Amino acid sequence: MELSDILNIGLMQGFAGLSLFSVLLLMGLGLAIIFGQMGVINMAHGEFMTIGAYTIFMFSTLVEAHAPNLMAMYFPFAIVVAFCLAFAAGWVVEWALIRHLYKRPLDTLLATWGLSLAIQQLFRSFIGPKEVSPTLPDWLMGSWSPSPGLDIPINGIFVLALTTVVTGLVMLALYKSRWGLRVRATVSNRVMANAVGINTRKTDRLTFAIGCGVAGVAGAAFTTIGSTGPTSGSLYIVDAFLVVTFGGAASLLGTVASAFGIAQTQSITEFFMTGSMAKVLTLSLIVVILMIRPQGLFASKVRR
Repeated sequence: MELSDILNIGLMQGFAGLSLFSVLLLMGLGLAIIFGQMGVINMAHGEFMTIGAYTIFMFSTLVEAHAPNLMAMYFPFAIVVAFCLAFAAGWVVEWALIRHLYKRPLDTLLATWGLSLAIQQLFRSFIGPKEVSPTLPDWLMGSWSPSPGLDIPINGIFVLALTTVVTGLVMLALYKSRWGLRVRATVSNRVMANAVGINTRKTDRLTFAIGCGVAGVAGAAFTTIGSTGPTSGSLYIVDAFLVVTFGGAASLLGTVASAFGIAQTQSITEFFMTGSMAKVLTLSLIVVILMIRPQGLFASKVRR
């Protein structure tokens, strides 16, 4: 095997890691907002991702059946709807369940775990137990070949671009908007935030809903690289918690760094060993680093 072939294989493997990084980062961003900023252990976060994925599938099915001439343009619109539906579901869940469990993290864990099982059963009952895949637009298919022997999937490029845009918007909203100011004030000192007139309950609800909406976008991105089933989201929830914990619970920058490190480590090691062994090695490295630095890559803030 020539050196150029080895380099091409390495680049393609690295880009596969970037695709995994994109999904993990989108999942981790939503969870960083909910877990890192609010202190809520949301075990149903993966199901909000699945809501986004099923939204893309439903749009694909409807457009293909009733308006096939719109197949080329339905996907971006469906991503926006996926965010809105996951956002609305998160708003309802916070109002009906989460708002009663603040400052009780173990209760949020148990309650949202039960919620995740209930949502999975709803998916099985109303959509079906089998995995499904949407029909993607033609412009998402195929690959880009910058050089002979190097093929980069176009859907991977799109997911990476989508992740970059969403990450930028979340960062901008958190640090440059009035909502972000209210969130950071509430995280820093809830009592003082209430004293200066910030409606912390409304801030909590909006923050939880936005975190769920970002998970919906993660589900939309996921449909370009995998099929969707009732338990698809639960397959990523552990990895998402690892990303947030490893990066630092309240640090969005840490979430980006840890998602990149975990995805690339897992992708590169999969080239030399089986997928399960690569996952074990990645997890072992994370555990060792967390033993040395329990606060994660970036120091986390504590909600008071």
